[in-house]
Amino acid sequence: MTRLPVSLQSLVIQCIAVLLAVLLHTLPQTAFSFHSAVWPFALAQGAIAASLSIVWRQPAWWPPLHFAFLPAVLLARQVDAPAWFYLSAFLLLLAFYWSTFRTRVPLYLSSRKARQALASLLPQAQPLRFIDLGSGFGGVPCYLESRFPLGRFYGTELAPAPWLVSRLRTRLTGSRVRFMRRDYAQLSLADFDVVFAFLSPAAMPGLWRQARSQMRSGSLFVSLSFAVDAQPPDHVVTLAEGTRHTLYAWRM
Repeated sequence: MTRLPVSLQSLVIQCIAVLLAVLLHTLPQTAFSFHSAVWPFALAQGAIAASLSIVWRQPAWWPPLHFAFLPAVLLARQVDAPAWFYLSAFLLLLAFYWSTFRTRVPLYLSSRKARQALASLLPQAQPLRFIDLGSGFGGVPCYLESRFPLGRFYGTELAPAPWLVSRLRTRLTGSRVRFMRRDYAQLSLADFDVVFAFLSPAAMPGLWRQARSQMRSGSLFVSLSFAVDAQPPDHVVTLAEGTRHTLYAWRM
């Protein structure tokens, strides 16, 4: 189970929770009637699913999602919205989370403190080529570009909506950052002096292997929040006391 992608784990958890809730619901009539207690059933299923999510140590945002899933479905049925509303919502989510099922990398946005800490690791007075892997709305390279005039900054993002927002951002601000809609696994990291990533624990082993095999000697690999089990970092920057966001940097 633990080796499955989180999305598949979640599907299994929801199915198990439904079965357990049905069993609890249909025990000898010490419980409520099935036909007159849809909401208690949905809440019981959500509680079971959230508990299973905690047992399988899924990321912190999954238990609330598991708990709310079936009640949200019931609410949607009661609202009786037109079919186009649900289709539009689906397409919007698809535009933002296009490849999450395959890459296991959700949309993370870095904070201003993270950008400032990252800037402190970069050389001030020499040219550099920087790329943000999974650049989201483009906040990191756009922030750094204004502080490093000798640098050339790039971002790569698979999800179409964040990529489009990034492109529009450069058009409106006159930024020279180049945003590509490409899978970072298909890029050569040898072209860059600094590689930055804010991805997920699931993506780090493969990305580390790619970085070790492609990045040049002396280049810098930086990860926000997620370390590499196979190699202790050369630099660790804690952004603030009590926050889980930490910069890990490796000199290749």
